[in-house]
Amino acid sequence: MEKIALEDRIFNPPADITEQANAKAGIYELAKKDRLGFWDAQAKELVTWFKPYDKVLEDSNAPFFKWFINGKLNVSYNCVDRHAKSNRHNKAAIMYESEIGKKVCLTYGMLSREVNKFANALAGLGVKKGDRVALYMPMIPEAVVAMLACTRIGAPHSLVFGGFSPESLRDRINDCGAKVLITADGNFRRGNPFPLKQNGDKALEDTPTIEKCVVVKNAGNDVAWVEGRDVWYHDVMAAAGNYYEPEAMDSEDVLFILYTSGTTGKPKGVVHSTGGYLVQIQSTLKYVFDIKDEDVYWCTADIGWITGHSYVVYAPLALGATLFMYDGTIDYPDKDRMWDMAERYGVSKFYTAPTAIRTFMKWGTEYPKKHDLSAIKVLGSVGEPINPEAWMWYYEHIGGSKAPIMDTWWQTETGAFMITPLPGITPLKPGTATNPFPGIEVDIIDENGNSADVGYLVIKSAWPAMIRTIFGDPDRYVDQYWKRFGKYYFAGDGAKRDNMGYIWVTGRVDDVLNVSGHRLGTAEVESALVECPEVAESAVIGKKHDIKGESVCAFVILKEGFKGSQELIDKLRKHVGVKIGPIARPDDIIFTAELPKTRSGKIMRRLLRDIAEGRAIGDATTLADPGAMKDIAAQYAGKED
Repeated sequence: MEKIALEDRIFNPPADITEQANAKAGIYELAKKDRLGFWDAQAKELVTWFKPYDKVLEDSNAPFFKWFINGKLNVSYNCVDRHAKSNRHNKAAIMYESEIGKKVCLTYGMLSREVNKFANALAGLGVKKGDRVALYMPMIPEAVVAMLACTRIGAPHSLVFGGFSPESLRDRINDCGAKVLITADGNFRRGNPFPLKQNGDKALEDTPTIEKCVVVKNAGNDVAWVEGRDVWYHDVMAAAGNYYEPEAMDSEDVLFILYTSGTTGKPKGVVHSTGGYLVQIQSTLKYVFDIKDEDVYWCTADIGWITGHSYVVYAPLALGATLFMYDGTIDYPDKDRMWDMAERYGVSKFYTAPTAIRTFMKWGTEYPKKHDLSAIKVLGSVGEPINPEAWMWYYEHIGGSKAPIMDTWWQTETGAFMITPLPGITPLKPGTATNPFPGIEVDIIDENGNSADVGYLVIKSAWPAMIRTIFGDPDRYVDQYWKRFGKYYFAGDGAKRDNMGYIWVTGRVDDVLNVSGHRLGTAEVESALVECPEVAESAVIGKKHDIKGESVCAFVILKEGFKGSQELIDKLRKHVGVKIGPIARPDDIIFTAELPKTRSGKIMRRLLRDIAEGRAIGDATTLADPGAMKDIAAQYAGKED
């Protein structure tokens, strides 16, 4: 019998999930028949409006679209008040655990009190509607409180990932003109305090708009203090009133500004509005993760990224769910830390990144086997295309071959899921995000803008949670996202369509190789390499070649128990040639113990290109381990010898 390729295997929705799923058969047809009617219904069902909107979409000034025109609402009211006033008052809103074992549980009633008090505290520091507030915080409950307090006042927040350098924080504060910085004394990594405020202080040496710095006492480490500027979180909370009237915000008022990482030059502040964003993030989480009142939902993303904004904080709380938060490394004190917590807290919906999944694969199955993960009903993947082998491992060893995997494609700019399965409806295939979410219109087009089975991924019409502009630079917004294909939003990703019509995202177009005139996606080559049983993870780059233009160069991490050899190099090259074609065979394969990753888990391929092409290694400050580049460079030099 002919063996079915992994990516061609089909996994039908489990009957028990189909029977009780939030998304019912016919949802796609309904949305296709009346797209704006679909979003109108979602807005009326999911959002509490202080004043109803007059019109669903205003598109006369494209690409500056507006949603739910003249509607008035408040995000903190939707995330906190309406639940605290209901039978969810004593329901757990946030369950938190730190790396060193600190545990906190906030009910919706308790969260309401904290958010109101901190809104009063911020107002007492001079923050008012329209002022920008910067956050530089660990994954702690106070960060969620701070975000919600800003939304209560109507002060757009700008979160900067706690692992970013002081220079990155400074540039983002200055670009948005933030008035207040909220940070913490530190947090823990592998049991040791990380001096967060120290980095914040360095950034604030050159941020003229900052008037106050609010500091959460979290790690208990000693910190420098600037009198008149710095205030303790617990002190301002102790003096704050218990209620702050939520500001009635226009649907199109700015909710937050989030700067994209990995860009050069001036930071790019993605602006998200209030009403459309809140509608789409709720709708997508409700249907894609099939959120029920009894669920314990865990998204492992840091709040400093868009996934943390949309699917750690705002969507689950707006839906009245119980969310779990963890601040710490995934292998401290041992490699089963994640599964230990998932078991103890009864996690039923789990959402993480392929990078993490491949790390778990490398460690082996013994760690999840130690724990009862039977409560998990739906799994999710986010951040990059997931290779079929990682998909299968996740499905079998974390989901017990019963929990469907929601492979979600979206971006900082889209704000919410755009291409994703629905757990009770969509037959799954390992490695594909399948179909656009109901009410979302996407296509794959060629260079001339014609629909194609292989090409550029575009979004054909406006969507509620979409980017509104780049902060302070509307021309850059148009040039960056709309100029190339005119009426279509260009996502920056390549994609292909299979015989079922499913969309396979092949990676960023700047991660596309051109080998002898043939276009190859790095993600496709990486996936082929990881299919080999010896390989735990890979990163592929294009290396300048005098004849081919570019040659394929692969950096490979092997699983424990395997060693690099010329025989293994030959085997891997042959497999890639068979899987994709001879043109895709790597000219170079370098075995390495690590890959250069940011603290969010993304591989910095430009640094690998620097090594391969003999250039000075570029800025590595955002790496989780900046020292890793020296080891990789040494390994590459050894290969060259």
